[in-house]
Amino acid sequence: MARTASGRKTTGKKVAKKAARKTARKAAPKAAVKKKAAAPARKTIAKKAAARARPAAKKAAAKKRAMAPKKTATRVPAKKTVARVPASRRAPARRVRSALPARRKAAAPRLKAAAPEQRFAVSHLNESDFKPDGLRTYALYRDLGIAAATGGLCQAHVIRFLSPCTDEVRKRHLHEPELQLIYVLKGWIKNELEGQGIQMMSAGSCWLQPPGLKHTVLDYSPDVELLEIVVPADFKTIELT
Repeated sequence: MARTASGRKTTGKKVAKKAARKTARKAAPKAAVKKKAAAPARKTIAKKAAARARPAAKKAAAKKRAMAPKKTATRVPAKKTVARVPASRRAPARRVRSALPARRKAAAPRLKAAAPEQRFAVSHLNESDFKPDGLRTYALYRDLGIAAATGGLCQAHVIRFLSPCTDEVRKRHLHEPELQLIYVLKGWIKNELEGQGIQMMSAGSCWLQPPGLKHTVLDYSPDVELLEIVVPADFKTIELT
């Protein structure tokens, strides 16, 4: 056993611990000094390593950029600012023709008959002009002189049917002109037309009879008078059985 300065008795273990603590206290300042001295050296080493790694990194980045596909920048054209012109000073807009074929205007139908030179003609009422020299044997005709004035292009006459209406009148027939127009001047006439049924035409009635229309005269008044206009003057009539 050992004694301390105060005279107390101490064991060997306690003495060893005390000595270790004293030694540690003495060594601590020296370790701190060594640590502080070593710190700048470590920083210097790290800086040198970073400096050495920097060129290699730059080289790798440059190589990566060279291998990457180049992007072509698309140039966006700058918007043009157009000065607005007042409506009063604007030029009239031009019509733009379409590339598609324009619809052609329907051409006016041309007559089969030639159009000869026409001359002036006038016809005044004269009872002696009614003659049985027309198409129908059961009627009197007053020629208005239009056929002669148009060179046969058109025929116009007034028809008076002879009374009474017989079976000869009622025979079914058709005409083949280019145009046939009838107007009732006086009395009445009853017809049966194909597809139109029975038609009663009286003074003031007017009808267009298409070419080839089958029809029959059923009856008429004793005083009936018709104005008939036909193109051309010479046309074909066919009696049907």
